[in-house]
Amino acid sequence: MSEAKIVLPPLTSLQQVILWAVLASALISLIFGLWLVRLVLKADPGAKSLTDVADAVFEGSMAYLRRQVKTMIFFVVAIAIALFLMYRGVYPDRLDLSFGIALAFILGVSASYGAGFVGMWLAVKGNVRSANAALTSFKDAMELAFKAGGVSGMFTVGLGLLGATIIFLIFQQDAMKVLVGFGFGGSLAALFMRVGGGIYTKAADVGGDLVGKVEAGIPEDDPRNAATIADNVGDNVGDCAGMAADVFESYEVTLVAAIILAAYAVGESDFRALYGGPAGAGAFAMKLIIFALMLRAVGVFSSIIGILAVRVPAGSTMRDPMRPINIGYMSSAAASIVGFFIVNYFYMTDPRTGQPDWRFAITATLGIVLAVVTLWLTNYFTHPDRGPVIETAHSARTGPATLILSGLGEGMESSVWALVVIAAAIVGAMLIFRESEALQFYGIALTGLGLLTTTGFILAMDTYGPITDNAHGIFEMGGIHQEEASRTLSWMDAIGNTTKALTKGLAIATAVIAAVSLFRSFIDEARLGSLGVQVNSPTVFVGLLIGGAVPFLFSSFAIKAVGRAAYQVVFEVRRQFREHPGIMEGKELPDYGTCVDIVTATAQKELLSPAILAVFAPLLVGFGLGAGALGGFLGGTILTGQLLAVFMANSGANWDNAKKKIEDGYLGGKGTEVHKATVVGDTVGDPFKDTAGPALNPMIKVMNLVGILAAPFTTLSMAGMSATRVWVVIVAIVLLAVAVALSKRGSIAEEQPATGTAKAAA
Repeated sequence: MSEAKIVLPPLTSLQQVILWAVLASALISLIFGLWLVRLVLKADPGAKSLTDVADAVFEGSMAYLRRQVKTMIFFVVAIAIALFLMYRGVYPDRLDLSFGIALAFILGVSASYGAGFVGMWLAVKGNVRSANAALTSFKDAMELAFKAGGVSGMFTVGLGLLGATIIFLIFQQDAMKVLVGFGFGGSLAALFMRVGGGIYTKAADVGGDLVGKVEAGIPEDDPRNAATIADNVGDNVGDCAGMAADVFESYEVTLVAAIILAAYAVGESDFRALYGGPAGAGAFAMKLIIFALMLRAVGVFSSIIGILAVRVPAGSTMRDPMRPINIGYMSSAAASIVGFFIVNYFYMTDPRTGQPDWRFAITATLGIVLAVVTLWLTNYFTHPDRGPVIETAHSARTGPATLILSGLGEGMESSVWALVVIAAAIVGAMLIFRESEALQFYGIALTGLGLLTTTGFILAMDTYGPITDNAHGIFEMGGIHQEEASRTLSWMDAIGNTTKALTKGLAIATAVIAAVSLFRSFIDEARLGSLGVQVNSPTVFVGLLIGGAVPFLFSSFAIKAVGRAAYQVVFEVRRQFREHPGIMEGKELPDYGTCVDIVTATAQKELLSPAILAVFAPLLVGFGLGAGALGGFLGGTILTGQLLAVFMANSGANWDNAKKKIEDGYLGGKGTEVHKATVVGDTVGDPFKDTAGPALNPMIKVMNLVGILAAPFTTLSMAGMSATRVWVVIVAIVLLAVAVALSKRGSIAEEQPATGTAKAAA
């Protein structure tokens, strides 16, 4: 049944009360976030040498976000207008719905940017305070960094739940027709912030490391390196703002998928037969929708419990920071499971028996199990003290080539086990709801909801990573010499790499779960239910091939952009060392601003190609080859996107922590040939784990949401193509050609460096 034809019953008085309670929980999330803000800002930022560095990082971060908003605003407005015009034809008698979809899209973009902005704003306030706290104790530094990360988590949860609930209160039983616009807006904003922030942070990081560590032999975050400020700014715009937007869209899209699938169930004959015909099926479908919102409300309180549970015993010496974080996550997960069953007991009764149907709580709990197993797998492949990282570190004894081979192998293996775990969760959800295909797909979406119930804590865990990275950098650049504090921050930083890898693993898992759920929505919207996506059809197979190839092209755009920007940073840092010898002697400060300008300009310039690819590749296939081919395209994108994303995220984290392990004294420590080999591996892994890999997560969901939005217009056969479809195909081809051309601008092969620069490079 098409979405336009779905009719749900009005909300009952009880459901209205529940919606207001969910809205209240969203406000509680924001209030708790504000309380954390006050707590962090009360901490002492430390000496002027620390705050001067922190202020430079803050100014650079905010300037980048403002510039990114200006760059993308026209693209966003154009898509909003296109959505309004497209859906005027789908809902000719409902101007409010077509306008609501366009407005919800803009709200989704704004909320995603808002979540990223707030998380980054406090991260750049919390990093210097965590650095200063390390002078006092490991406990103070650890807890402060995590609470600062918690602000990002709670504002992401609060804004996401607030937006979805307000849309529901306004549009009532038609809300699921509008929410897809909200999810699309969040996903597109996340794509922009992930790609732009990822290019920024890794260009500065790679360029700075290659000249500073490998060529000049100076430590990371040494104030003599002109790229250090850009590197620290990049941690915030990429890992704080980018990840907050990424998790926000995962949070929203899993909710949207569950709501859409619950609504679609009304049109399924098996669902109607189970729940008493059209009227009974409609009433139960509305219960399924409200249940999904209630689980999100449970997540507010379980995330608060988890954040408060991250405590380090007073008087503790430095220990593994993962221990209190793991305790916090398990507390949050346990609270979520208890909440699932309480909500299930009081609300999800089976209308046929009058008894609670525990399958819904069990399926949501399956999502928690998926999260725990995903966290364990990622931790195994990326933790500095686990076998894969130790083996990669040892392989550096014979040079960077064997180190890179080792990391590649570990990343490839990890992607397979991650996919197996996701597949097992999907099969588990289907086995729980064996009697109804509609309930099976709702159960898959419910697994994603369960996985992200602890979103507030998950994002706190992620943002902790860049905060500790920045804290370590500010400490080093501030010239504070206290060995114990430096070791504390270095160890926290190393574990931060693991926490970032963990949350990327969870984000990728939710992308696949949500994409599978959305894929079912696409099948219904494209009216392919009876036919399916038949791979033996030539056009469908072509769609599958193109969909499988797109993540590789997308990753190519991102990685080449980092390479080109890093190339410019390398030459700039070399130039400053050559022309200003006083920098290395500590008598002259480098020009940090030039490197900041280089990576900012490159990040903005390279944003459009991946965005155009994500939006117009599915439109080209759908309008050019039909709905079946678009289904094949989406299937290919989901598969290769997941495998590539996990492979790149875990390979990069593996190389990074192998380097950190050597820097902590393993196999000879800093300055050795082993160390130089690990630095090379780390620079290769940087765009893997922090640019291309994470950006594939929102890309997968953007393409699936574009598929759903375009599905009503792609159902005709190739023989029945209208003039409108032909024009869409032509425009898509032209824009995709432009995207490829834009990705090749500034090719380093076309550059003719100045004579002095060429000699320096030689």
